[in-house]
Amino acid sequence: MIQQIKYYKLEELLNTSLQSDQVLHIYLSWNQIGASGSQSLGSVLANYTNLSNLTLELSKNQIGANSASGLGSALANCTNLSNLILKLSGNEIGVTGALDLGSALANCTQLSNLTLELSGNKIGATGASGLGSGLANCINLSNLTLGLGGNEIGATGVSDLGCALANCTNLSNLDFSLNWNEIGANGASCLGTALADCIKLSNLTLDLCGNKIGATGSSELGSALANCTNLSNLTLDLSNNQIDDQGTSGLGSALVNFTNLSNLALDLSNNQIGSTGTSSLSSALANCTNLSNLGLYLKQKQFICFGL
Repeated sequence: MIQQIKYYKLEELLNTSLQSDQVLHIYLSWNQIGASGSQSLGSVLANYTNLSNLTLELSKNQIGANSASGLGSALANCTNLSNLILKLSGNEIGVTGALDLGSALANCTQLSNLTLELSGNKIGATGASGLGSGLANCINLSNLTLGLGGNEIGATGVSDLGCALANCTNLSNLDFSLNWNEIGANGASCLGTALADCIKLSNLTLDLCGNKIGATGSSELGSALANCTNLSNLTLDLSNNQIDDQGTSGLGSALVNFTNLSNLALDLSNNQIGSTGTSSLSSALANCTNLSNLGLYLKQKQFICFGL
């Protein structure tokens, strides 16, 4: 039986003599380990070359670009990883840190399950592109959770990320958070087109809240995602996106083409949708004959849920 080692204090990990473990869980979020602590952590992790499963939770630790780069160098040595959870939200890794993490992930070609949370790190378009380049090499991924909210990624960054994900053709489950990144209509359209190449996707959660995608973006995103013919479960957050009646109607028309969809959660709250858009959307959803569960948010604090 493979032993699972858990650490909740950095000192415990630094003082251990065990470096042949295959499963390692490190929980250090909100510990203010800073630059020196994260560099020490990276040095230790570089010796764990037999790891197959690693959980590394380091959110809110004042980790900068150099420290993130050191962690990336350590991860690059863990070439046997099949399961990785890396949480670095609310730090200060910036563009450089994201690029180096992307380079590290490119070496982890055996990954089948990856959770990467980097929200609130100002990685920008360039950092997002670097992450995408690394993920493109992870062709064995079947389950991916990617949290990149509030990172100033823009249309270019999300387009490059989407193109990278299109190489992950074995993806069956994707949870992708891109909220508040100003990707606009072009970014939403490019992302949808890229995800359509992930032909094995059966479960998709996509958070695009606060991205100004507008009517064009919502319609084109829906039309593109309709090509994911194996989708059975879809959660789509398009709240706070300046979507009007036209965009709602276009999205509804696209949803009709989701022929295998059985569960849909759609958040359109805080947009510019009037009675015309609501009526068009309702009519379209009535034609989604395979839906068994629908959750529909249309206005702030309003929730409509019914079984079909």
